[in-house]
Amino acid sequence: MGSVMRRVSVRNLAAHKVRLFLTVFSVVLGTSFVAGSMVFTATISNAFSSIFDKTAQGVAVQISPKNPRELAMSGTQGGAGVPVSVVKQLRANRDKLGYDRLASNYTGAVALATAEGKALQTGNAPSIGSTFLPPDKAVAKGENVILPGGRGPEREGEVAVNKSAADKAGLHVGSKTKVVAGQGTSEPQEVTVVGLLDQPFEVGGFVNVAFSAQWARKLFSDPKHAGIVSLSTQPGVTDLQLQERVRNLIGPTQLKIQTGDEVRQENKDSINTFLQVFTYILLAFAAIGIIVGTFIIYNTFAMIVAQRNRELALLRAVGASRRQVSRSVLTEAFLVGVVGAVIGLAVGIGLAIGLRALAIATTGLPNGSLQITPTAVIATLAVGIVVTMLSAWLPARRAARVAPVEAMRATMAEPRSLRARTVSGAIVGLVGIAVTVAAAMRQGAGPAIAVGAGAVLLIAAVVLVAPALSLPVITVLGVVAKPFGKIGQLARTNAARNPRRTAATAFALTIGLMLVAIIGTLGSSFKATIDESLDRDVRVDFFLTGVNNGFIPPAVLDTAKKTPGVAQAVASGLVVSTVDGKQVLGGAAVGGQISSVVNYNLLEGRSLTPNGMIVDEPTSRKPGWSLGSTVEFKRPDGETVEVPVVGVYELNPVLGAWVIGNTAYDKLMPPAAQILTGVYVLTSTDADKAAVQQRLNEATSKYLTVQVQTAEEFKSSLSSMIDQMLGVLYALLALALVVAVLGIVNTLALSVVERRQEIGMERAIGMSRAQVRRMIYLESVLIAVFGALLGIVLGCGLAVAVVRTLREWGIGNPVLPWSLIVVTLIGAAVVGVIAAVWPAIRAARTKPLDAIAGE
Repeated sequence: MGSVMRRVSVRNLAAHKVRLFLTVFSVVLGTSFVAGSMVFTATISNAFSSIFDKTAQGVAVQISPKNPRELAMSGTQGGAGVPVSVVKQLRANRDKLGYDRLASNYTGAVALATAEGKALQTGNAPSIGSTFLPPDKAVAKGENVILPGGRGPEREGEVAVNKSAADKAGLHVGSKTKVVAGQGTSEPQEVTVVGLLDQPFEVGGFVNVAFSAQWARKLFSDPKHAGIVSLSTQPGVTDLQLQERVRNLIGPTQLKIQTGDEVRQENKDSINTFLQVFTYILLAFAAIGIIVGTFIIYNTFAMIVAQRNRELALLRAVGASRRQVSRSVLTEAFLVGVVGAVIGLAVGIGLAIGLRALAIATTGLPNGSLQITPTAVIATLAVGIVVTMLSAWLPARRAARVAPVEAMRATMAEPRSLRARTVSGAIVGLVGIAVTVAAAMRQGAGPAIAVGAGAVLLIAAVVLVAPALSLPVITVLGVVAKPFGKIGQLARTNAARNPRRTAATAFALTIGLMLVAIIGTLGSSFKATIDESLDRDVRVDFFLTGVNNGFIPPAVLDTAKKTPGVAQAVASGLVVSTVDGKQVLGGAAVGGQISSVVNYNLLEGRSLTPNGMIVDEPTSRKPGWSLGSTVEFKRPDGETVEVPVVGVYELNPVLGAWVIGNTAYDKLMPPAAQILTGVYVLTSTDADKAAVQQRLNEATSKYLTVQVQTAEEFKSSLSSMIDQMLGVLYALLALALVVAVLGIVNTLALSVVERRQEIGMERAIGMSRAQVRRMIYLESVLIAVFGALLGIVLGCGLAVAVVRTLREWGIGNPVLPWSLIVVTLIGAAVVGVIAAVWPAIRAARTKPLDAIAGE
């Protein structure tokens, strides 16, 4: 009997091709998002790893400062590197140490001008200057390869640029352009592009400008230092041996002495935090994909098994046992799961390719080969097969319990009561609301995590309560269908007829739009906080800022002060230092009193003094940062600078966590490391602001990296940065919504198959094809809008709670994105129509007599 049942399963699949296609399609939807997320994550991770694997190739030992990150954050490499005295020691002991070549690499931040004379936009990717070493002098391999038609820079005024950056900037061999060394902290210098670099890796927006060794040293270091030193080994000497010998020769030092492998691993570790956060986000979306896919698959199989009740009953009547019937359905589910998962994997790979292209174009993430890992393949197959079999087993088990004679009746059994399910959902929902509200009353990481726990409970509650909610909600929404008369009434009745199916169909859209509401609210709240803070706390007419979110040279402050029509100019300096062994970042008031351009509420103590510092209230709670305490900062050269805390101010997004005075800034940051994050400009009361802006543009144009913005332009640029950060998340959400739409298409198509006789009867009594299509469209719109409403209400509530927990980090009151909400609801209605096109056409083509006669 077992072999007979297997043949029955296979033949059943082959006999119902449309139903087979829709079932496989549901599995494809459920698995493709999982596959796409995992492949995309692995691809980006591998791209970063590949970059670091290709750096420092051929380097046996590298000697560098112990804290280069501090210097990198300051935007300059001035005075950094290995002391010349150490290099002389190394050269004098070459044979004793056993190294073959010694090379110094001077490096620092740069800005490159395009062919039009504007600073090249990097999309937040690195823009660095490096030392060009010809192959006969270089230690690292493959990093200074010049493409045919060019050569390496040999003197001042000559540079080589990586090809991708040159193409983007419209430059070629022989082009004249400008370069600013030190992240905008010096005046632009005229250069000629003499060669194009063939990089061993590419990052979207990445810029590498190579200088001759002598010029690079002049730009990025000083006569006392030799940059970062690399050594290669002589035959018979290992990297570890050379490392040990160099350590013994130099003795106790503040320098890092690493092997090439250690350098590459350190680079990988430095990006791990970003990758972990990015991976968690993608895995969260993969989990959402699994949940949405599970509902689509379960919904599909529940409908199919319900349609096959009489067929399964007939098998029972001719001798098949309950177990054999269940096993037959599971066999079909296994075959469908395998086929659907394999296709889903292929579709997911396609999604990953699209996501990779989008990420590279918008975020500056690295480009790399597609990584289809065994984990992604196994997870996709497991999800497809296991979820499909579980989704089929539950309705099959339920169907097998029905007596054969009862199941073969023409009428369907009465739907089961929703009371127990609804009560359970209400209890879970109340607990979820209590957890979320309690968390929203507090601030910090713990409460934010608690909101996440409340969200899980609320989603579970929605799953349980949604069928009961669908009845009253769709009844109210049915007002929209009233103008369509009886057709609208039928559509409303059909949408409310099977509340379980309606809720399951709408759930995918509910989850997608819940996330849209959460992310939209977070983005709107961040933007509103910035706008409100700038309007309330800043009294300026113009902001002078750096392009590519970079820094500007101190000379810009003097240039602004001397511009006719400028009454006052105060700059914000960047402070990068170490306190108690940990790196800290803060601001400094340069060129005037910060209180003249920024309003802040002083809670205790006094205003900022030249030798002191003020801190915000959360920072004052940290040990050693309270009013009256003295903070011991460490300079890049190791010297200590003591700065007393003279005042505590209310949380202020403009000032940040702490600000030091001008004199303290000069003591703490060496002149070569002093850079500005921006200049606040106030014009004279009788000055023409448009004319002043024009003069500022002309006066600062020579710096290349400086842009003059009004308050509105500055706010707009900050908002665009937030939008860019949310761009990839919205792209992932778009994929989730596509899955949801296709899920609605799938369910409606199966519903048409299930209601074939009913539609045939409606056609027989006079309903036209156009009316059938209209009925399906309206039914789909009602289901889609129901799902959208659930998602928006749930998402907005959770977003408000999350924003309230983030107040400790300076975010203001929650701001709901009403325009996005309205557009989303309208979009849901449009989605309903689009999703119903194919099912409606199929339903309209139903032949009345054939349908009434049955299969």
